[in-house]
Amino acid sequence: MRIAVDVMGGDHGCAVVIEGAKRALQADKNISALFLVGNKSSIHAALPQGGFRDHRVRVIHASEVLTMDDKPAAAVRKKKDCSIARAAELVHEGKADAMVSVGNTGGIFAAATFKLGRIPGLDRGGIATVIPTPDNEFVLLDSGANIECKPINLAHFAVMGSIYSREILGYKNPRVGILSIGTEENKGNELTLDAFKLCKRLDINFVGNVEGHDLFDNSVDVVICDGFVGNIVLKTCESLAMGIFAMLKRELTANPQRQLGALLAKNAFRTIKRRLDPEVHGGAPLLGFNGVVMKAHGSARERAIASAIRITTESLQHHLNQTIARDIARANQRLACIDPHPAAVLSEN
Repeated sequence: MRIAVDVMGGDHGCAVVIEGAKRALQADKNISALFLVGNKSSIHAALPQGGFRDHRVRVIHASEVLTMDDKPAAAVRKKKDCSIARAAELVHEGKADAMVSVGNTGGIFAAATFKLGRIPGLDRGGIATVIPTPDNEFVLLDSGANIECKPINLAHFAVMGSIYSREILGYKNPRVGILSIGTEENKGNELTLDAFKLCKRLDINFVGNVEGHDLFDNSVDVVICDGFVGNIVLKTCESLAMGIFAMLKRELTANPQRQLGALLAKNAFRTIKRRLDPEVHGGAPLLGFNGVVMKAHGSARERAIASAIRITTESLQHHLNQTIARDIARANQRLACIDPHPAAVLSEN
């Protein structure tokens, strides 16, 4: 397995990304090559004394960086030698099997679209985010890439999310639901209503509509929505978790009695913290492209980078993209065969 890692664009500098890559290499001998993509001078300055001392490491120079202020699509075209584009090109050229980046999310999505292209039969790729609950983890797709979607896009997200949940998270028969304002089949807007009809015809474990209060009660393993709704859900969950922990910290340190109670419950709080730890997965995969693409959070530290690379290698080992390509082709055939007017369903594809 050959992994291209864009080391530029993170909040903590390329040294943190490089250290995370080093940990991933030490943990996985199946990685045959790891490309550090970015400004050569910055990379060499950030390397630990004596370098990696690992023959699998290659430094690929990129003279430009895509910043968070750049407009993604235009910047990828203009900054042709930015580290995100160079990493994507390594995958496109067959020199790397996958790419990991801490950079601009829109830029990564644009590079994947322009440089790699989408899997045949797919009109949109999507960002899949894994969100922990008390009893399971669910995949939220799309979590921010596509602000506007068509019904066929949500149907394809259902197929890809089901595959990711099964192959990477280990759920044998993932329950897939469309996020809506009611569980009844006739609830929702035009997008969710039409997507519901398509998902019923797919060879997945489709459980119908789910509401916001269903997300954390182990009712669903894959939650499908457009990127506008998905990003709101994701950011709300993140801020709610931080808010609850802030309130707990304030209240549990308010007086000596509460501090004693907090001390007695210390192990329980540690367990909850580990359960909610975003560094376990390290980032979010971009599904639907001709190459495995992983977006690590811009604020990711060393452990999160190593986790992102680990999940990337698991995606390669499970032949994730090949499975997506096969099942998307089957889904499109199934929809075309069942619908009396297949062009009406798939013309937007």
